[in-house]
Amino acid sequence: MDRPLPPMKGRGALTNATGRFEAHRVESVDDGWEQPELASQVATQVSPEPCRTIISRNDSPDVPFDQSINPYRGCEHGCVYCYARPTHAYLNLSPGLDFETRLFFKARAAELLEKELAKPGYRVSPIALGTNTDPYQPIERRLKVTRSILEVLWRHRHPCTIVTKGALIERDLDLLAPMAQERLVSVMISVTTLSDELKRVMEPRAAAPLARLRTIERLAGNAIPVGALIAPVIPAINDHEIESLVEAAAAHGACSAGFIMLRLPHEVRALFREWLETHFPLKAGHVMSLIRDMRGGRENDPRFGSRMRGEGEVAELIGQRFQLAVRRAGLDNVRRSELDLKAFRVPQPSTPQLALF
Repeated sequence: MDRPLPPMKGRGALTNATGRFEAHRVESVDDGWEQPELASQVATQVSPEPCRTIISRNDSPDVPFDQSINPYRGCEHGCVYCYARPTHAYLNLSPGLDFETRLFFKARAAELLEKELAKPGYRVSPIALGTNTDPYQPIERRLKVTRSILEVLWRHRHPCTIVTKGALIERDLDLLAPMAQERLVSVMISVTTLSDELKRVMEPRAAAPLARLRTIERLAGNAIPVGALIAPVIPAINDHEIESLVEAAAAHGACSAGFIMLRLPHEVRALFREWLETHFPLKAGHVMSLIRDMRGGRENDPRFGSRMRGEGEVAELIGQRFQLAVRRAGLDNVRRSELDLKAFRVPQPSTPQLALF
């Protein structure tokens, strides 16, 4: 593992360790002769990702969807805890700084989606956007891949769900509002802290806490079903904010709330430990101890049924506090309407004459 670098402004990871699938590993070593110059910033590189399909499918019992679309691979938000970081290793890139600086986008997303929706065997179920990396990360402002996907979904009346911590979603109100009127979309805004200082070190390039609350308010004001997702809950870092986060989200119009416990798969474990020791050196050991208590003595538990919530006394207490906060905020009695699966319009062939056969 590379030695941790000094924190870079706007970046979450402190190292750029070799991915776990690479045959060769390079480590920097201080031989005592000279101090290497450290870059004060790493530029973001964006490349198109060649792909033949756009919809991913899963059968995990832990998630409320069976198909999803990820417009981007990698995420410039720089959240150090992101469970999607290990996917960069499949590209022989680092789950560290590479994940937030070497980004890929689905250039033909709209075209591919239209083709998949037109397949004879296609069965309608809500498509989830934002399940791996954020569909409204900063590069979406320029590339508009997520917007192109929404345009296809709206044109064919296909239901979808969105999870984001980017205020950029407000740009697409012209699509989301009419979709909501026909029960074709619901949104969850990820809120992790009300502290600007904690946000800066935990999620460097994500929207500010107040901006996310205002996004909830604006979506709700346009009759778009919107909830708040506290993800992740990190013991001794942001778990003390559970009650205030639920209360603030409800006050800004959220109709539901959920939470996900911190997960540390593969390389994320080392990246998170480095981050803790750099930004919270006095409590790093305590935080990792609490995490192990919730994960059966390990730092990560990939088992279905426990990976999202954890287990043990600490996890149970957090769960009870969350449920009580939801009840006090009046969000436990709100019934969210089901998305409409029957309005779907199958895309027509590009050559109208073919429809005669």
